[in-house]
Amino acid sequence: MRLHALGKSAFAALLAGCSGQSVLEPSQPVQPPVAHSSVFAGSPGLPMRQDGGTSWMAPAAKGDDLLYISDRGTADVYVYSYPTGTLVGTLTGFSWPSGECVDKVGDVFIANWSAADILEYAHGGTSPIATLSDPNQTADSCSIDPTTGDLAVTNIYSSSGSGTGSVSIYSHARGMPQTYSDFYMYFMWFCGYDNEGNLFVDGFNNGGTFQFAELPKGRESFKNITLDYPIYTPGGIQWDGKYVAVEDQGFGDGSEIYQTTGARGHVVNATPLSGSCDVVQFTIVDRNVIGPDYCYNDVGFWKYPTGGPVLKTITGLSTPFGSALSKAK
Repeated sequence: MRLHALGKSAFAALLAGCSGQSVLEPSQPVQPPVAHSSVFAGSPGLPMRQDGGTSWMAPAAKGDDLLYISDRGTADVYVYSYPTGTLVGTLTGFSWPSGECVDKVGDVFIANWSAADILEYAHGGTSPIATLSDPNQTADSCSIDPTTGDLAVTNIYSSSGSGTGSVSIYSHARGMPQTYSDFYMYFMWFCGYDNEGNLFVDGFNNGGTFQFAELPKGRESFKNITLDYPIYTPGGIQWDGKYVAVEDQGFGDGSEIYQTTGARGHVVNATPLSGSCDVVQFTIVDRNVIGPDYCYNDVGFWKYPTGGPVLKTITGLSTPFGSALSKAK
């Protein structure tokens, strides 16, 4: 485990980066890299865009497990066959695509920050099958309740009213949401459900201090949790089958994932993502962790929960942010 401090200048930079003020807005033209490449065997380095910048998907992609990576720099989502790492599709037309999540049938939900909505895609599909409105919010990440199918979406801040962050919860991932806020968490960044339908959220208070909280299943107010090991920069959250995995992005200092007991606040293990810079929303699958690195412009693969040296990378992205794995049926 490592220790580092997040100064006020770093905190301000983080907020600027997540608000979209320090990068190209989606309405501005963005020139993507020429090609993706990876160290996966069989990856041909296919072009990032085809058909004049429209969405596309390889015909055989629906039969594969698919890794979805959102790229804020190009405003696209790239789709790779897993585990080969071959680029098999590109989804276009987003306004700052951010965090992602997958439901039990393999549909992928993508938080579309600047458009204040969430787009749902069927496994291997090229057009949204549903659009969920998240009015006056900044949709940053999402998670599906495995017990109900409800969709939770974290909003870093609101563009109206109090301006504070919140969680929007859509019953059965449909309709308009019920919104919940936490007095102690001014900015809400990432969320993840455990296997019992309890929702965990991380973020900052208005002074730049990390906050962690639980919205217990069936409750309408948050329970704030103090972890017994410090985290400085809120990162992704995912149930790993036994523990609530919570990440410290590191913000240039390398990222690390902590296995926690959730509401009890105990950190039982650390997973160092060696060689990383700023992994954002990770995905745990098949005893591996997949991490889009926002400042190294690639996607790394590490062992989980041991961590250590990076095993494989996918390169050639701009500013990758979110990840999700949709398994073939």
